[in-house]
Amino acid sequence: MHFVFIRFSIVAIAFGTISFAQSADLSSAQPAGPSLAQPAPSIATSPMTGGERVHWLAHQNLSPLALLEDVAIGGEETWVNSPKEYGPHWQGFGERVGMTAANYGVKTTMEAGLGSIWGEDPRYDRTEGEKFPARLGHVVKMTFMARNREGNTMPAYARFLAIPGSSFLANTWMPDSQATVSDAAVRTGLGFLSRMGENAFKEFRPRH
Repeated sequence: MHFVFIRFSIVAIAFGTISFAQSADLSSAQPAGPSLAQPAPSIATSPMTGGERVHWLAHQNLSPLALLEDVAIGGEETWVNSPKEYGPHWQGFGERVGMTAANYGVKTTMEAGLGSIWGEDPRYDRTEGEKFPARLGHVVKMTFMARNREGNTMPAYARFLAIPGSSFLANTWMPDSQATVSDAAVRTGLGFLSRMGENAFKEFRPRH
């Protein structure tokens, strides 16, 4: 099981790296960025570069908040002993944390790599100065939409492929008790709900 996961991770990371390179080549044809004296452009007007794509992927998986979330999920699943194959002990906790991090890593690598092919920007563009209903609507909308290189909204095709794709591929290495088609469908739904919650956090958290 672990060898299958490692092999898939290597393929996914290699694919993402190639896609990042393609994105960097495409972005090099864009006009030079603004001077330091000017405010940074928003996501809606600034195409995502290859370096920014790599930074987004690293932040999604290795930031303190992302790691804390992995630990919290691992702790909750250890408390209820799910999946049961791992057992309610420290070793099981470590396996759950690792599995959670690995599943999310595969999903985000697929989204970043596939999206780089057609210029889909996975970042969330926070709104400012809008009323609460409009901001909440933006949170829901950008769960299923993304920006293209021109800054226009488009269906988040890479996300539509990455979340279900990684959820069903995870059946290859998930324990038998969570490796069914229905389990993968549930993980798909939770993946979109998780993205919506992530958007809400980014939208409504206080500015530093």
